[in-house]
Amino acid sequence: MAKTEKFEEKIEKAKELLEKLSSPSLPLEESIAYYKEGVKILKEASSLLENAKQEFKILSEEKNL
Repeated sequence: MAKTEKFEEKIEKAKELLEKLSSPSLPLEESIAYYKEGVKILKEASSLLENAKQEFKILSEEKNL
């Protein structure tokens, strides 16, 4: 079973990619690949955040019952 990355791990990976993208000597092809990977990671992180929001909402509603 594959390990599911945590939100914080995804954000850290995105930061690492941003550092790489900041290099002025980075070839265009690598820049595009890093950018695509960053977009994918941020979408996954956003999904994890949305799931967490839903869980908090559910827990808050259950508490008020």
